[in-house]
Amino acid sequence: MPHPLNDAALDQLFRTARTYNAFTGDVSDATLRQLYDLLKFGPTQANTTPARFVFVKSAEAKAKLGPALAEGNYKKTMAAPVTVIIGRDEDFHEKLPYLFPHADAKSWFDGPREGREKPSLRNSSLQAAYLIVAARALGLDAGPMTGFDNGKVDEAFFAGTNIKSDILVNLGQGDPASIYPRSPRLSFDEAARIE
Repeated sequence: MPHPLNDAALDQLFRTARTYNAFTGDVSDATLRQLYDLLKFGPTQANTTPARFVFVKSAEAKAKLGPALAEGNYKKTMAAPVTVIIGRDEDFHEKLPYLFPHADAKSWFDGPREGREKPSLRNSSLQAAYLIVAARALGLDAGPMTGFDNGKVDEAFFAGTNIKSDILVNLGQGDPASIYPRSPRLSFDEAARIE
């Protein structure tokens, strides 16, 4: 039977983890593969796993990404060791005979793409969260953001595919000087109830 994580692990994953605006260090390709190999196990609806990931590391890839960034995100993203583009495959259901072989799940999502938009966004968002938690578990810091031109990112990285970008996440060793004081969170009674 699983045991609760200790306080140090809970701090690293949640309580003292922060969203950073500046990063240092290097993130190896082996670490990025390890990161994916953790996040891929997070649950999604019928194992749809619609998220697709581009790990932007090279100067050439950063040059392609740069023009799509909002002004406030440009410098920190260009300086980050890695920026992950998280997109979602609008035709994710095509892989369901492999990913969910015990039922005809593909048929649940057949039809116009508009009918797959909500499940693809919902489940790729879950996968983005798994990426952040997995990065923290591996000792990396994360800086997720949505301040970018999706159309430009899609043209630069996903042209000719069924993939649409959703979120960017900078990864590396976070600079503590780059964070703001922690913002308040709602209490249990403000955000939840037990029935």
